[in-house]
Amino acid sequence: MGKRKLTNYGMKVKKRLVDMEMTQVQLAEAVGTSKNYLNLILHGDRSGDKYVERIVKVLKFE
Repeated sequence: MGKRKLTNYGMKVKKRLVDMEMTQVQLAEAVGTSKNYLNLILHGDRSGDKYVERIVKVLKFE
């Protein structure tokens, strides 16, 4: 089985986490979800509509 690919959104989130020196676990806690569910969102397996606005706010996306 090959390595799953991040969506464009997932790559943007991961880059921002690196820039902010924040982990995926910290982001998941900040937006109120699990690390596993956040991972599903970043890989496009779940829409994560409920969390997108919170992710934008926590990561201070424009």
